Amino acid sequence: MNLSLGKRARLKRMLYGHGPGGGTLLVLPIDQGLEHGPIDFFSNPESEDPNYQFELAREARFSAIALHIGLAEKYFGEYAGEVPLILKLNGKTSIPSDAEAFSPLTGTVEDAVRLGADAVGYTIYVGSPAQDRDFLQFQRVRADADRFGMPVIVWAYPRGEAVGKKGGKESLYAIDYAARVALELGADIVKVNYPVRSEKDRDSPAPYNSLALDAEAAFRKVVVSAGRAMVLVSGGEKVSDAELLRKVRASMDAGATGIIFGRNMWQRPRSEAIVLTRELHAIFRDYAQPP
Repeated sequence: MNLSLGKRARLKRMLYGHGPGGGTLLVLPIDQGLEHGPIDFFSNPESEDPNYQFELAREARFSAIALHIGLAEKYFGEYAGEVPLILKLNGKTSIPSDAEAFSPLTGTVEDAVRLGADAVGYTIYVGSPAQDRDFLQFQRVRADADRFGMPVIVWAYPRGEAVGKKGGKESLYAIDYAARVALELGADIVKVNYPVRSEKDRDSPAPYNSLALDAEAAFRKVVVSAGRAMVLVSGGEKVSDAELLRKVRASMDAGATGIIFGRNMWQRPRSEAIVLTRELHAIFRDYAQPP
């Protein structure tokens, strides 16, 4: 991937020193409190305390935990060295509409270095009317990350009215485009949703509106578009165990490096989440690669 020594060292810790290992990634995000509000914690009241997610990440052996600066400063000290940190550098609430989606900065790459993070995360809303500001803001983040040897994970999310008119944010067209944008803007890892094939695909530009691809083949197309950027699959809303494991296996078969599942993990009781994570570790062992 032609990365600096700092980026290689930090990535190696997450890919081989923690979590399932073998060059795979299993990330536990807890940025939903900012992005969605406390509503996500109602189904499992224990999860409202960030220590719940940190302890789950440590006990279940996740590759890293991803969160915003306030949680990192107030909770990460107890887990530093045991759970790698991905510091999210921008975010927004769900209160305004997504018509002009934009996430302002909430932290800096220097904050990430100070806190001992192994990567930073940045959300780009591809297709939003505010994407020009988004690209400029990200350019500064990327430059700082290169200077400090900090890997950059881009949450590549299609948003906006124009996306809705061209198949929607879950379409192959939108997600494939977002993956390519993240690669070209300088992401080391890109986080994307799994494409959903539906009748809305007919509204996508040609040739996407006529591609006869099943879900796995569609996601493989996304992985190809991400090029030399590694791909993380977003978990989204909580699903059944069987559906979750099927999605993980299909994602890895298609070339993903790993998954980033939050609500699908910490909305469950701790014992249930740990058992499920062990099943994920077993799947990842089938895709392990030497350093």
